[in-house]
Amino acid sequence: MTLDILAISPHPDDVELACGGTLARAVESGARVGLLHLTRGEAGTRGTVEERKSEAECAGRALGAESVEFLDCGDGALRTGAAEEDALIEVLRRLRPEMVLGPAASDRHPDHGRAHRLVEAACFYAGLAKRKVPGRGEPHRPAAVFHYMLHDTFEPRFVIDVTSSWNKKMAALACYQSQLYQSTGQSGGSRDEREPETKVSSPEYWLAVEGRARHYGLLIGAEFGEPFGSRLPLAVSDLMSVLPRGLR
Repeated sequence: MTLDILAISPHPDDVELACGGTLARAVESGARVGLLHLTRGEAGTRGTVEERKSEAECAGRALGAESVEFLDCGDGALRTGAAEEDALIEVLRRLRPEMVLGPAASDRHPDHGRAHRLVEAACFYAGLAKRKVPGRGEPHRPAAVFHYMLHDTFEPRFVIDVTSSWNKKMAALACYQSQLYQSTGQSGGSRDEREPETKVSSPEYWLAVEGRARHYGLLIGAEFGEPFGSRLPLAVSDLMSVLPRGLR
């Protein structure tokens, strides 16, 4: 199996929160999308490893992903050494994505910045023929590596209109019953009585997710938008294609 897009997440639910609408829209357009979680969220305040794995698989189905995989890079102190690079390189060479979406270089959770560096390094090293790793696959370097926005903001290079796929993103987030506040008014079902509330399990966080999407959507003339960053400038072949929607 080969993919068009591989979205890499430090923890289960990160990538769905940040760019679930983009992934669902890509699937609707015929792209082959996969999700890779670098940990199983084993150090999280709420939920068990088994619950978080099941929730991530549920979210992958909701988005239409062709694969959902997990690595063991260490939640709460995400490792970025040669062994972790090799594990990620093996996935990149096996799935051969044209595009990789990963976390930004700096964010509230230290694991996110570490994951950014791991993704950047592995995407480069995966193209080196003399970088030998266990497993199958010829050298492969993704054509594009973009980063999505989680907690901390940055000046985006582009924003994707996710209005048409917003309901699928919400369906994916609804899978994370142990982690996220649900719009039904329940936060992890009866879990509230036996586990402490976290930032992401609060109703305020749920409202912020929607508020950010509405803010970036407004900037591009859409109802909902998801922002992305890029280390390199983007090539534009048709100047007219970058006109704001209201001026076309």
